[in-house]
Formats: sequence, structure tokens, C-alpha cells
Amino acid sequence: MKRLIFTVFCLAFVPLLTACNRKVEADLGAPPPAQVEQEQAAGLFTVAHPEQFPLATAGEHKAAPELTVTGVVNPDVARSVPAISLASGRAVEVKARLGDTVKKGQLLIRVKSNDVSNAYATYRNAVCAEKLSKLQVERARLLFAKGAIAKKDLEIAEETEESNLVVLDAAVQALRILGVTDLNNHPNGIVDVYAPISGIIVEQNVTTGAGVKTLDNSPNLFTINNLDDVWVLCDVYENNLPFVHINDYADVRLNAYPDKVLKGRVSNIGPILDPTIRTAKVRLEMRNPGYIMSIGMFVTATFYAREKETYATVPATAILHLHDRDWVYVPAAGSQFRRVEVKGGKTLPGTMQGVTGIKPGQQVVLNALALQATAEQ
Repeated sequence: MKRLIFTVFCLAFVPLLTACNRKVEADLGAPPPAQVEQEQAAGLFTVAHPEQFPLATAGEHKAAPELTVTGVVNPDVARSVPAISLASGRAVEVKARLGDTVKKGQLLIRVKSNDVSNAYATYRNAVCAEKLSKLQVERARLLFAKGAIAKKDLEIAEETEESNLVVLDAAVQALRILGVTDLNNHPNGIVDVYAPISGIIVEQNVTTGAGVKTLDNSPNLFTINNLDDVWVLCDVYENNLPFVHINDYADVRLNAYPDKVLKGRVSNIGPILDPTIRTAKVRLEMRNPGYIMSIGMFVTATFYAREKETYATVPATAILHLHDRDWVYVPAAGSQFRRVEVKGGKTLPGTMQGVTGIKPGQQVVLNALALQATAEQ
């Protein structure tokens, strides 16, 4: 019974509450409609006295598009020759050091080797055996001429001489392979290692008293590189590869000598991209006048497209560098100027600079920095 009375009371109270809410809304009034204020167009500035900002007319310049990348100087592997010793032993004298400039045939190191001693002993035995067999052949021919021996004995002596000659020749070749050139002056087992080419020692892996091994994968004693010609390896992004063509030439500038411009020929474009940074290795072959390029030196290489394009040119003062971008101001209607993004190009003679983003003949504000300062105020 109580629940029924409570339900009837709630139903009677709901209309009363609804009427009260309507009365409050009538007293307060509905919220006004939203109004949208029109902001000034982005990049459009209004100034009070536009005549104080002189204008310049963009000129026209035709040039091939450029691509500038970084690179590293590397040795030409075809001109990198190791100096090795085929005789194992111990280094007793080292006549050259890392970084030295050497001539072909210059003595680099002396090695005392048992291999040479054994090979020299074999050679001396072969010389003695050959001399003895030669005398035996002469004696056999004399006896055969007088009928003292049979022809078979003469043939045996001649075969022995031929066999000894083969052994002697093998002993000579073994010494020459080990590096022995003077066959009459090596009883002490010393072998000299000479520079195979003229150039600069770029690697040294031996010192006086160090062991010299040839039967394993030991490093080369020395590595000599002829730096008359070098390679420059550049990283070119895949979307810039159309700029690069085999046998085209690029301008190479050294960080150490920024005023020097050298020429490098594109000899190879790597067929495999770096999976991390998406670049291909481009190889430039070039001369190294005066050895001004050292191995590992950083350079910048500029490639040029094969077809020229037309660019607009404006005074350098007309370009404003802001927020890592380049801008120019062009006149708009009334006292307004519009800020237009451009891409700055190569600096030209007469304080002019090529840009893309505007057309030749279009007017720009001569001093962009002054207009920007006025607009900010």
C-alpha cells in the first residue's frame, strides 16, 4: 500500500518539475548563435607604408640541376700492392715505416730464414752434382770414342747429367721464389724484401725482431699504395640516382682545401642499396695532384643533370631564411605583401641567387628582413 502511494506521488511531481525547468529557460534566454571571425590569410601581411619597401624584378638563369653529396677518399685497389715474404723467419732489419714514400725496388725489410738456408744448401748440392755429372759425361764421351766403354754407359752418364740439371733448375727457382736474387751471397739465410711498386706505405704489420710467417693467414708485412689516382666513394639516395650516370664528371671539393675544385669520373654505381639509409655507393675515379687527397679525407661531390632548366634569380637580400625554410615577399593587393616559400639555389655573380618557387619577371621585396621586422611589429 505504501509503495502504491509513493508511485502516485512521483507521477504527480514530474509535470511540476518539467514546468519549473521551462520557466527557468524562459527567464535566462537561449544562448546566442556562434559567430566565426575571419582571420587574415596565412602569409599575407599588411603594412602602413608599402612604398618604403623597394621591389626587385626576378631575373632568368638557365643551368643544369645540381646534386651535392658527401664522400670519402679511398685508395684505388688496383694500385694497392702488398709487400710479402714467402720465407718464414724473423725480421732482423726494418728499413721503412708506415707513411713513408718508397720507390720500386727499395729495400723494406731483411728476414733471417731457415727456409732460405735449407733452399740454399739444396742449391749448392745441386751445383756440385751437376758439375760432377758434366765431368762424367765428358769422360764417358772420350772413352766411348776410343772404344773403352759401351754406348749404354755413355747414355747413362748423359741421362744423369740431364737429371742433375733439372734438380739444379728447381733449386734455383725455389731460391728465387723465396726472394733470393744473388745466388752466390746467401750462406747466412738472409732474404731481402723490396718494394714492388712506388708509392706510400699505408699499412705496416711488422717490426724488428718480429716473427714472419707465410703458412697461415698472417697480415701482409707492408701494403704500398700508389696515390697518383684515388677513388671517392659517395652515398647517393635512391631518389637522386637519376642525377648520376656512368662516365659523367662531378665537381669534387675538399673540406681541407675549399677553394680547389677537382674533377672525378663516375666509374661505378653500386647495384645494392644500403637497407638502412637507402643509399647507393657511387665511385668516382680521379687524379690526385700533389697528393693533396689523403686516404679517409671527407669531400663533397656535385653532380649535374644532363638537361638545363630555367630558374628565377633574385638578390640575396630578397631571401629570408626562417624556420629552416627560404621565403620571399611578393606584392599583393593594396598595402599587402604575401610571403612565398622558395628553394634557394646556387649563388651567382653580383650577389644574385637562383631560386625555385617563383617565376622570372615576378616582383619581390628587395629587403625581406626589413619587411619581416615591420610585420612582426
